Amino acid sequence: MDITVAIDAMGGDHGPHVTVPAALAYLQRDPEVNIVLVGLSEVVEAELRAHNGNIGPRLRIHHASEVVTMDDPPALAMRNKKDSSMRIAVSLVKSGEAHACVSAGNTGALMAISRFVLKMLPGIERPAIASMLPTLHGHTHVLDLGANVDCTANHLLQFGIMGAMLVSAVEHKEKPSVGLLNIGEEDIKGNEVVKQAAGLLRNSHLNFYGNVEGDDIYKGTVDVVVCDGFVGNVALKASEGLAQMLGTFLKQEFKRNWLTKLSAIIAYPVLNAFKKRVDHRRYNGASLLGLKGVVVKSHGSADVFSFGFAIDRAVQEARNGVLRRINEQVSLLYGEGAA
Repeated sequence: MDITVAIDAMGGDHGPHVTVPAALAYLQRDPEVNIVLVGLSEVVEAELRAHNGNIGPRLRIHHASEVVTMDDPPALAMRNKKDSSMRIAVSLVKSGEAHACVSAGNTGALMAISRFVLKMLPGIERPAIASMLPTLHGHTHVLDLGANVDCTANHLLQFGIMGAMLVSAVEHKEKPSVGLLNIGEEDIKGNEVVKQAAGLLRNSHLNFYGNVEGDDIYKGTVDVVVCDGFVGNVALKASEGLAQMLGTFLKQEFKRNWLTKLSAIIAYPVLNAFKKRVDHRRYNGASLLGLKGVVVKSHGSADVFSFGFAIDRAVQEARNGVLRRINEQVSLLYGEGAA
């Protein structure tokens, strides 16, 4: 099955300088993918020429006269920029012209526009941002990472369903394990919302592991970690800050004197392998789950290499039927009326 991806070519810190070459590279990797570059046609065409890219059966440009900036308030972007590259890319998913949308633009605007244009899946009350984090055994998926600061127990249950179906689809795991992020493993730990959510998850059709703590994220204890957006975003940003600090410390120590510089040369193969293993670019691409369409948010500062992973994320979700799987699981939970 051919998959068509609409790319917000103007989004992110670097716009077409990243999105266009990343799209061209992905087309070479996967012959069953078509791409629509949405943006200011003259700018996109110029970037295509710079990379010897050509319009053809698998690549076309859809003109958009406006651009959502990284500083635009979500409400303004939704009301006043109806011909933006971001909105048109999402609308192509709504119309069926594309199976998925990828944007590196303003997160709040993308969430607001996607929710307004695509609407929510039946039985899902709130969208959630899900992304991968590296672990000792590979990676785990965590959600929500910032879309919902205040959540009910039922919202957390729905996040568990969406996260599990995402992993089931893209990683072909029949019963991925789901953990609920808490301050302890015991059932008595946590606030009332988390305790209620644990009960709902335990009585669902999911493979619920139980409560997990912060260190379990990186141990890879479960395939999916569920939390509200406040906790998830704090955990994510703290992790990013820790990684940056450790990287800086390593550089400082290896540059301390001639002996440490020599040690750095000797240790280079190990350091290079370590860098590759924890390279955040390989985990680029956060899924906006719960919508009636596949939308993937790339990091705004993504380079060509990392933006390719966001495109691949969108392709795999569309190709493996994430939306269908979520619908089926919600129907099991709430009855056929939810579908």
